[in-house]
Amino acid sequence: MARGRHFYIESFDTVQLSSYRVEQSPFASRYATDQTIFGVYCNRLYPLKASRGEDPIPQYWKLREGVLLYDVPEKPLEVSGPDAVRLLEKVLTCRVETLADGRARYGIACSDDGTVVMDGVLMRLGPDRYWYVMANGEFTSWLTASAIGFDVEVSDPKSRVLQIQGPKSLQVLDAAIGGGLSAEFKYFRAGFFDVCGQRLWVSRTGWTGEVGIEIYCNSGPAPTDHEALWDDLLACGEPFGLEFSSSSSMGIRRIESGILDNGSDIEPDLTPFGAGLGQFVRLDKADFIGKTALEEASRRQLLFGLVCATTAPDAGMEIHDGNGPVGHITIGTWSPTLDTGVGYARFDRPLLDDDWYAKTVLLVDHDGQSHEAIVDTLPFVDKEKQLPRAVWSG
Repeated sequence: MARGRHFYIESFDTVQLSSYRVEQSPFASRYATDQTIFGVYCNRLYPLKASRGEDPIPQYWKLREGVLLYDVPEKPLEVSGPDAVRLLEKVLTCRVETLADGRARYGIACSDDGTVVMDGVLMRLGPDRYWYVMANGEFTSWLTASAIGFDVEVSDPKSRVLQIQGPKSLQVLDAAIGGGLSAEFKYFRAGFFDVCGQRLWVSRTGWTGEVGIEIYCNSGPAPTDHEALWDDLLACGEPFGLEFSSSSSMGIRRIESGILDNGSDIEPDLTPFGAGLGQFVRLDKADFIGKTALEEASRRQLLFGLVCATTAPDAGMEIHDGNGPVGHITIGTWSPTLDTGVGYARFDRPLLDDDWYAKTVLLVDHDGQSHEAIVDTLPFVDKEKQLPRAVWSG
């Protein structure tokens, strides 16, 4: 691999960390070794790398061409009760009342000044019962405080989530439920299934930009037997080549797919418009937190993709134009599919009379060397976002 062509996972420093007051995964006994490197997300440990010297590329291609099982740290919160819709309409920029049972929808929560507090996926499990699968950061207290005066309960269902991702993921699900998976189980649909004998909520979502599903533990009528679920899923998936992967391969694909991470890519001072997420703000709905500020906010985008042929963008690298620094990189990697460096460029300000898109800028690496780069739209791979929308045909 040429100098500068590092991958997503190599951009992180590794430090020793006590697990005190940090949740370990109930699946860890099935894969953890003394070489496993864990990350922390939503105050939960998750397998970032199988070992310090792990090569993510074989698993990356397995994700692109086959199927992988991931233990992920995303955290669902349950909002239930007669006023569940009223509360969610108050705190999210999307419409909630139109979300049908068994459907999922991307939802952003903003502060009074219109900046992003949290983003995640909202799912309706049944009448007056919703799960909001939040990104990294503290949100529970904020949502609970917002619920004062509502006939609603905000609770933590203690759900750990498994993702099965890749072109063969629906074949694995079909085997795990004993066959009969409906073609109506489309992208951003969800429902209860008997998964390897356990009643669980499953959604057609993921963090890879590939076809995929997510399985939510402790979502059904009985507590989940985590170790049995893990073993049974791998047994059902064996004919399709299912195997466990650390998050190193997922990290590369999420960048190629233009999936943003709250708090790091969506920095705390960004509005949805600045982050390029304005299409998820429904200013035509009733009042919600941040609406007044968003009505008056600039619509100019500040977060873009960046493509560089000579090095992989890395978090913290400066972006320059002819007059000096104009922004920085939030995260980046070398794209195996495109064979070029890709990353997210956060600009300090919009251009006066134009947009940053398609502009040529200079990426200054950590050694002070400058590399020519092109500002791009997201995603980098699968521009029309058709891969995860594949329809099951049996």
